[in-house]
Amino acid sequence: MQFFRLTVLAFASLLAVPALAQQGTRAADIDRLYDALGLPEIIAIMQQEGIDYGQELAAEMLPGGGGADWRNMVAAIYDLDTMEEEVRGAFAEGIVDADLDSMLDFFTSDRGARIIGLEITARRAMLDESVEEASRDAAALQIMDETPRYQAIRAFIETNDLIENNVVGALNSSYAFYMGLIDGGVMPPGVTGDTALNDVWAQEPEIRDKTTEWVYAFLLMAYQPLSDEDLAAYQAFSETAAGQALNGALFTAFDGMFEDISRALGLAASRFMQTQEL
Repeated sequence: MQFFRLTVLAFASLLAVPALAQQGTRAADIDRLYDALGLPEIIAIMQQEGIDYGQELAAEMLPGGGGADWRNMVAAIYDLDTMEEEVRGAFAEGIVDADLDSMLDFFTSDRGARIIGLEITARRAMLDESVEEASRDAAALQIMDETPRYQAIRAFIETNDLIENNVVGALNSSYAFYMGLIDGGVMPPGVTGDTALNDVWAQEPEIRDKTTEWVYAFLLMAYQPLSDEDLAAYQAFSETAAGQALNGALFTAFDGMFEDISRALGLAASRFMQTQEL
């Protein structure tokens, strides 16, 4: 009997070796995909966008604009390592059962690398308000003229549900910010999660308009150097099961990060206002 138990354990160990190796290979593939998508660079740009937004928030809500103490709070909330860790973990969880081979085939190709490079360059360029304004103006002209490139971008947006997904993410982040203020104790009596939800929903038309404008401005600028063939290939990939799975995993990962950041900003703002009143 003892010999039988050892044999079973040894056999189970032999089965576990390839399983563990497969898990390791899959984790390595997820890391390759994460890097191929340029997510470390995108998150670094988002960090800068967030720090800039923190200063805008201070100008609107905090006495004297917050000063150095507020800037330090915002820098801590938009900690790059924390942002990367959260997105990487959620992305890996959301993509683990998907068709990684198809994703890697596309995004590690010359075409895929070129697309990602253009997205990163455009996102970084739009940190400059003058560039963002110019891209909006250029997009408005293409939309008005219904150019072939606008029509291709519209199809890409619809396939990936970019407007709706971004609107939902923005609404969730706004609600999380409200809840941070409520939990921080600075909202007037009677302001609850339900009233905050009503306020957030009242912002939906404005958020949708701004989101639509930004998405078109960004994509039309980013993909302007792409050939029609390259853009059609990206569209074709987006329509596949792998493309849809990737899109969903990315939105889930980033939405979770932004909700956590927004709530932290609400709490930080409430604590800062209370400190200033003392």
